[in-house]
Amino acid sequence: MSDSPVGPPDASLSPRYAGIATFARLPQLRDVGHADIAVVGVPFDSGVSYRPGARFGPSHIREASRLLRPYNPAQDVEPFSSQQVADAGDISANPFNILEAVDQIERGATELSSGSTRLVTLGGDHTIALPLLRVAAKKHGPVAVLHFDAHLDTWDTYFGAPITHGTPFRRASEEGLIDLTASTHVGTRGPLYGPEDLRDDARLGFAIISSPEIEAEGLPRAIERMLTRLGDRPVYISVDVDVLDPAHAPGTGTPEAGGMTSRELLAMIRALRTVNLVGADVVEVAPAYDHAQLTAIAASHITYEIISAMTTETASAGN
Repeated sequence: MSDSPVGPPDASLSPRYAGIATFARLPQLRDVGHADIAVVGVPFDSGVSYRPGARFGPSHIREASRLLRPYNPAQDVEPFSSQQVADAGDISANPFNILEAVDQIERGATELSSGSTRLVTLGGDHTIALPLLRVAAKKHGPVAVLHFDAHLDTWDTYFGAPITHGTPFRRASEEGLIDLTASTHVGTRGPLYGPEDLRDDARLGFAIISSPEIEAEGLPRAIERMLTRLGDRPVYISVDVDVLDPAHAPGTGTPEAGGMTSRELLAMIRALRTVNLVGADVVEVAPAYDHAQLTAIAASHITYEIISAMTTETASAGN
């Protein structure tokens, strides 16, 4: 951990709307040399099956994050003061070749996460979770995937393609990247192709806390189920912004009615402050379908709460 972390500029001296739009106006990684947590963008959306546009998600989230402040009262932490957090820019990925893009993302994430650095990645479509999980598993062994999403993303292929935004967690399970006893979908809902989707999903190692269950059982019960399932395993968080109801996040590629509120999702992330968080991604923000920055604001706060949860976990580990 850095002795004197460099944080965002004082908003009373530098207007929030001025300067380069790094995440939360944090310093660039090249200017600080090392980061305990690096925020990196992956502007890639060639794996989408419906609305395109998530390639513009990282820059949209960064713009909306300008208003974030250094103290998080909900978690009682100052995430940018107790550790060095920096914006690492973007990993470039070939938009015309998914397999090459996945390799490029894996190489870029491996380089950025060397040593003790943890990555929080801004997508991009959900295809990017596969190379990011490969990197996390290399460092930590099979990880418990905490997957917030309207969809399972454990389907097999689309048009014969094995790697798309609807297949990353099936491929990750087949490759032995995930902990089959602790991984969980949260917020799933909507129609499926058939009951075999659920049977396959269970076989691949996932439990489900669906959006209707959260409504019926209440948020405290959902949090209890989530934490019990995760236990003390290393946890990788993957947040598809379509886990939120379209009223809270219209700017996404495959929206589904009946989703979580932003308040519910933020509460579940805050509950992870005692969990061993080893990495995260926030994906599927498609600015062309957003308005008034609703989706980007939600995504920026989701990212902020994840970084804050990592901060409390780091502090606890040091005590």
